[in-house]
Amino acid sequence: MDETDRAILRELQQNARLSSDDLGARVGVSRSSAQRRVQILRETGVIGKEIAVVDTRHVALMTFVVEVELERERVDLLDEFRRSMLKLEEVQQCYYVTGHTDFILVVMARDMASYEQFTRRVFTENPNIRRFHTNVVVDQVKVGLSVPL
Repeated sequence: MDETDRAILRELQQNARLSSDDLGARVGVSRSSAQRRVQILRETGVIGKEIAVVDTRHVALMTFVVEVELERERVDLLDEFRRSMLKLEEVQQCYYVTGHTDFILVVMARDMASYEQFTRRVFTENPNIRRFHTNVVVDQVKVGLSVPL
């Protein structure tokens, strides 16, 4: 990956709908070169997805940052927890971390009642969850999806 590929990625992270003409003009290459480079970035998995980012303030969703501590950290139990998080639509992000907790989750729910149902189903009924701590997001100061290149 060279500086032109990085420039293309920076541009696409801000607007994935740019035409090849516009993209090429912004990074200083021809339309066909921009198309070819984007195709290679897709094929090699550097571009994992091209999605629409929904502003949660317009769809009335609440965001929760949840610290989860497991009872036991055996490899099979860690993998089981990871797999279960991948299946849950409410879990937007899941990080296995060091420190006083095992996982940090970013969870979305319609309201507090929906979140409480989620916690009962996912945490309270799981015998390997020692405890979880929830932080309710009051204001989204910055939500970044761009990778600094």
